[in-house]
Amino acid sequence: MEDQNNNKKGQMKIELNPEVAQGIYSNLAIISHSPSEFVIDFARIMPGVPKASVKSRIVLTPEHAKRLLQALKDNVARFEENYGPIKSIGGHGDQGDFPPMNFGPAGQA
Repeated sequence: MEDQNNNKKGQMKIELNPEVAQGIYSNLAIISHSPSEFVIDFARIMPGVPKASVKSRIVLTPEHAKRLLQALKDNVARFEENYGPIKSIGGHGDQGDFPPMNFGPAGQA
């Protein structure tokens, strides 16, 4: 009972085991969706290697995908307040300066 009183109401404890805490490096995200879910594949492209290797796949509901989008926007804004603007690949702003990546038809889950 004491543990329950020590936790703030509405807060959830999140466990992070050491293996997951190390993270996985990704320099490419491929996003596809169906009417019921978004799928984000995090991949790693290496110079001179003709294919990317998917390292992790996350499946989200549309509602959670929208919350993730907002959380990323908020965090990028806070990061830029502290450390300055993040330079885009083309260096011309937030949109439209990344080279197009066509991987064929969009996947359906």
